[in-house]
Amino acid sequence: MRGLKVRVLALDYGSARCGCALSDPTGVLATPIEPVLRPATRRGLGRLRALVRDRGVERVVVGLPLSLSGADSAQTVETRAFAVALERELAVPVELYDERFTTRLAERTGGDASEDSRAAAHLLEGWLAVRGPGA
Repeated sequence: MRGLKVRVLALDYGSARCGCALSDPTGVLATPIEPVLRPATRRGLGRLRALVRDRGVERVVVGLPLSLSGADSAQTVETRAFAVALERELAVPVELYDERFTTRLAERTGGDASEDSRAAAHLLEGWLAVRGPGA
């Protein structure tokens, strides 16, 4: 997939609120956007479907909250289940990506966007850096 231009949506999942960030079409920039409330509900999943459709998203990356040791926690299990449910709802690939330290980075960087969406932007920046421009 390297070298192709792909718009990516990154999600910092939480049951109450899901931070969201969107890449530019070149796969270089990550911009925080409005979070989605209660993302695992019918309304929340509908909002995520609309984001994917309306923004031309071709891949969704969900932050995986591993412990510092890399082990799963209760939140990790919940996030994995959400990613599986989301993949059933969307016509694009959904993948998990390690989100350790993204919330701490979001706290430090500040900005007008919600902290959850800033964390999603840090997650997306990390994912894009590993994949290279154009993902």
